[in-house]
Amino acid sequence: MASCGGSSSTENTSDSTTSGDMQMDTSKAAAPAANVTHAEAVLTGTKADTAVDGKVSFDADSGKVKMKLELTVPKMANKTVAVHIHDHPDCGDNGNATHGHWNPTHSPHGKWGVDSFHLGDIGNVKLDAQGKGSLEMSTNLWTLSSDTSSTVLNHAVIVHSGKDDYKTQPTGNAGSRIGCGVIK
Repeated sequence: MASCGGSSSTENTSDSTTSGDMQMDTSKAAAPAANVTHAEAVLTGTKADTAVDGKVSFDADSGKVKMKLELTVPKMANKTVAVHIHDHPDCGDNGNATHGHWNPTHSPHGKWGVDSFHLGDIGNVKLDAQGKGSLEMSTNLWTLSSDTSSTVLNHAVIVHSGKDDYKTQPTGNAGSRIGCGVIK
């Protein structure tokens, strides 16, 4: 991947299968913009028959963005759902107005931190018997600066009805869009 350096390490504080800290090639990074330190997306359902409730918070800290996702989808209890950041900040048309995964590096879809992946390829979240799940990750590949291609601001978080297989292009065969929230 052109925007990643040779070294990588992972940092993940959840039970999920995703990992999330890779080095960014700073020769292509833009100058910092306004100092935004917090953003969030409130997740709601996109389908009348599937209740989705949750929040994704993004906090800038020491050159990294820390993401914390809390999700409840009772209908999907004891299942795994994929969560991705999509390109457009519009949850209309049952989440389809978000278009595809956020992918400013034009990389193939994949598993976060392994080979090639979209910057929006967050991964899978295992839900418990009540349909609750969480995920935390930290990366220096994202920013909260409004004038960079690496900003998570003004994109949408999508919860899918299925599990990401990490290989089907360009979506991971993750199923329909059952939840959405715009990152503000």
